[in-house]
Amino acid sequence: MAPPTPDYKRSILIIGGGTFGLSTAYELARAGYTDITVLEKDSQIPSRFSAGYDLNKIIRAEYADPFYTDLSVDAIRRWQSDPLYKPFYHERGYLNVVSAAAPEATKQGLARYRESIEQHPAFGGKISAVDGRDAVRRLVSQFTGPVNGWTGYYNKMAGYAHSKNAMEAVYKACLELGTVRFHTGPQEGEVQSLLYAEGGTSASPDGQTQQQQRTCIGAMTRDGRIHRAATTIVSAGASVVGLMPHSVGSQLGIAARCWGVVHIQLTADEAAALRGIPVTMVRDLAFFFEPDRATHKLKFCHMGGGYHRSQGQGHGEGAAPPPARLADSQYVPEIDVEHVRRLLREVLPQLAERPLVDAHLCWIADSGDSDFVIDYVPGSGGSLVVTTGDSGHGFKMLPVFGGFVRKLLESGGQDVEKWRWKDGSGGGASGELNGVKNWRNGGGRDLADVARAKL
Repeated sequence: MAPPTPDYKRSILIIGGGTFGLSTAYELARAGYTDITVLEKDSQIPSRFSAGYDLNKIIRAEYADPFYTDLSVDAIRRWQSDPLYKPFYHERGYLNVVSAAAPEATKQGLARYRESIEQHPAFGGKISAVDGRDAVRRLVSQFTGPVNGWTGYYNKMAGYAHSKNAMEAVYKACLELGTVRFHTGPQEGEVQSLLYAEGGTSASPDGQTQQQQRTCIGAMTRDGRIHRAATTIVSAGASVVGLMPHSVGSQLGIAARCWGVVHIQLTADEAAALRGIPVTMVRDLAFFFEPDRATHKLKFCHMGGGYHRSQGQGHGEGAAPPPARLADSQYVPEIDVEHVRRLLREVLPQLAERPLVDAHLCWIADSGDSDFVIDYVPGSGGSLVVTTGDSGHGFKMLPVFGGFVRKLLESGGQDVEKWRWKDGSGGGASGELNGVKNWRNGGGRDLADVARAKL
């Protein structure tokens, strides 16, 4: 039986103006939906609360799970060819290595990443081995440090996107289509509560039991305005933990986690000298990009297990949402600085003691198993959708993510098992797939237990 014709006049409310929310709004508007409203608690779009609000994000297809390799190849093709996204994509390549001191688990993870793309037909002739200092310097002559024991590979079909600028382009494209309305700010755009109409019962996801149905009829913002909608889509990133009922975060295995980001301010000449270097990932230390052309800033992020905030005053009570104020995330732990300094001494020793600026925590909605959640909330009668679990790899899907949500809405159900509503039995914080960590290195830590860097 053919799926029903989409109701393009159906009212749709999207909560969140970050990567997932903007991609969804644009795809639905482009498809012909005419009544779309986006609520965003920040005073601007793209949202500064979004992990995607950044100078740049890695665009690559390496995964321990080949399912995401295929999706990423599709996304990369859009980055390469779509006029909306192409101006922001820079295919500089991806140097993915470990140092001689890397733990065995990190080395195993690297081997899985390499295997995932070497076996994919899209990467034929695009992967080359890198083993030792001479190989690194032949590839990147600007790396003047010792790069002791670096081994791994170089992937030509990868790079980075100017993430903030790409999101801004999608926002402007939504405005040009004329069918997306945006409400922003702590009063008009921040959701105080979702609104429900009680009544009736519906089958549980396994079809075995009946549960009370709560139809979501929209949301109320902090200014008291009610935004009614036939379908409400929660795309609130790491803040989904605080917006949804407390049980939802534990059911889905979603936790708000963060990683520290720092920059070095270069001169125009210093930035020009490093132009064209690949995105460089030293998995047991940190990763960095070529300097930003507009600001001449060199961005670094320590590769670790990430950080979280404990719920309440005790520990072990679950991860709390990110801070409500942007200012409360304007720092990084000292351990991040130590790893970045170690990396600089290995690769660009002339910059090793330079001041680190624009330090901040980048918050994500971490599913632990790195799977997205794109599904109807059980018992909502098809009125409430949650899109979450970016898990630090969602931004590259900006050109295609909205298509995943549109398919869900028009088919009436999620046919990708790994994206279905979780019942609390899957995922987890380990981030393991077949015994190998996905991209995290080490376990997560409570921010209350780590020293802040004095920069």
